[in-house]
Amino acid sequence: MADEVPERSIKVTDPRALRAYAHPLRMRLIGLLRGEGPMTATQAAARLDDNVPNCSFHLRQLAKYGFAERVPGADGRERPWRATTQYTSWDDDSDDPAMKSAADQLNSLMLAQYVQRAQGYLAVRADEPVEWRAAAGFGDALLHVTAAELREVTEGIDALLARYDERIADPAKRPPGSRPVMIIQMALPRGAVPTEGQRAGSDHD
Repeated sequence: MADEVPERSIKVTDPRALRAYAHPLRMRLIGLLRGEGPMTATQAAARLDDNVPNCSFHLRQLAKYGFAERVPGADGRERPWRATTQYTSWDDDSDDPAMKSAADQLNSLMLAQYVQRAQGYLAVRADEPVEWRAAAGFGDALLHVTAAELREVTEGIDALLARYDERIADPAKRPPGSRPVMIIQMALPRGAVPTEGQRAGSDHD
């Protein structure tokens, strides 16, 4: 039903919620719910090779801060959990020390998980079909842009990826031969921040 489809994104503005989200198992749990749909703590524990009480506790913590919620179960016994949104966002430009610290903690955890996923893919890449090896992989590009232009680039990427959102919630919309693919996005400025004079001079180049 349409009213059961999660919202696209939740924006976190409370550093306490961001710190609560920055936990390895909680991020795996919310990723599982977003990728595979509602499931019970028992099902989640089996998928993540963890124990039920531990998963149940962390699901309740996710619910406390608005990341997950209960939904009606098929048999009325253990009620499944679902993610309230498909994505989580937060401001990295906050001047609040608590928010900056919480964001740094979360970004560090996310980077570690990205590296782990990339290493996991490399471990099985040799066994992938040729067409998937050719389509997937790593790459980078060096751009010379202003902060405003960089935001345009990342917003353009977000808009492109949003075209595939409906396939997350509705398996019927996934074309034959499709499979889950994680797109990892990083925008990493290099070198010193330009001075005011350098910024002004660039307008006349």
